Amino acid sequence: MDSAAARAAMVTRLEEQGVLGPGLARDALLALPREALMPQAYVRRSAPGETPPRWDLLDWAAPQDRPELLGLLYGGASVLVQHDGERLLGRARRARSGASITSMSTAMGLTASLLEELDLRPGQRVLDVGTGAGVTAAVACQVCGDQGVVTLDRDRHLTDAAAVRLEGLGFRPQVVRGSGDEGCPARAPFDRVFVSYTVDRVPAALVEQLAPGGRLLAHVTTASPSWPALAVVERTADGGLEAGLRAVEFAHRAGHGMERIWLDEEFRQRIATEPGTWTQRSMLAPPADTDRGFWLAADHLLGGSLVRDFGAEHLVIGAPGCGSWLRAEPVGHRRWNVTSQGPRDIWKEIQDLADRWRAAGSPDRYRLFFDPDGGQRAASECGRLSWRLPAVRPLDEGAAS
Repeated sequence: MDSAAARAAMVTRLEEQGVLGPGLARDALLALPREALMPQAYVRRSAPGETPPRWDLLDWAAPQDRPELLGLLYGGASVLVQHDGERLLGRARRARSGASITSMSTAMGLTASLLEELDLRPGQRVLDVGTGAGVTAAVACQVCGDQGVVTLDRDRHLTDAAAVRLEGLGFRPQVVRGSGDEGCPARAPFDRVFVSYTVDRVPAALVEQLAPGGRLLAHVTTASPSWPALAVVERTADGGLEAGLRAVEFAHRAGHGMERIWLDEEFRQRIATEPGTWTQRSMLAPPADTDRGFWLAADHLLGGSLVRDFGAEHLVIGAPGCGSWLRAEPVGHRRWNVTSQGPRDIWKEIQDLADRWRAAGSPDRYRLFFDPDGGQRAASECGRLSWRLPAVRPLDEGAAS
């Protein structure tokens, strides 16, 4: 399959998945040769859990790599583009081991759905925060015209490569190295602001740089990666703000310096095999996976310290900080075996919050308020369920790699 055929197949899949419809974004993705922006990409060669991890760098210039690289670029999954903060231009084609992948191009299904929601149009001024491989910047240039596009990243190796590769496609946006939290006030205001990494609060400077009629998109979450939200901020024609948080299934990677917690393999095995300190038989079902508005509220109101093991057959949640965990398995009609361990009663916390969530109307989205003191808070439409987002972190650079 050649590049044009691979692009067409990718766009067809996105349309069949319902994340991309007819319009300018679709046309831009269909025309964009991703190998021009990502002429090299990593493929992991090590087995799960193997240390140190191993990767091979595939190169479009090497004919033997093209079939596999074509599959990576157009297969739909995230594309790994940078290892250990390295320089992208002039890299040698060879294996790497240890360290970690420090930049990747987001999975196309997520990118396409966000481009649809961004609703790019000709002539708009666009701020792309977190340049990465330059995919969003390229689409914005194609749709809006490159003179109105600014793309920004804290990593000079990413901005250097993006500037060269975007120019190779005929696009010359302003490519800026800087903090995502600061945006680009010299080119403000912007009709569209797109943040391509996850934050724990919406950067205030980006909101200030939003033009009347403008829209900002950013994923918001706690230290837990399990239950993210998409923040949609719009500035009205009279200069006011209308904003909300909507629970979503997938989100971007966390931004630079943002704390993350995980269930490591040892903890997962303990949850799966240990008997726990107690087991109860419950007639209360846990909220469904599709009740994303509940899980979003739980992520914030239960401390941002719980992580879901989505690889488990049934409900498994752990609190890495204190070692508590919960395992809930259905056993017949309206019966659940609930096994727990640790100082926290996670099951009771979930059920108590579920009562509050249902009393608030079982919301799947929340209003987002920007207070005069700089605080940010989310609340259900009726106001019965609410929480505050974290305060600004000191010395936070807030940009993606």
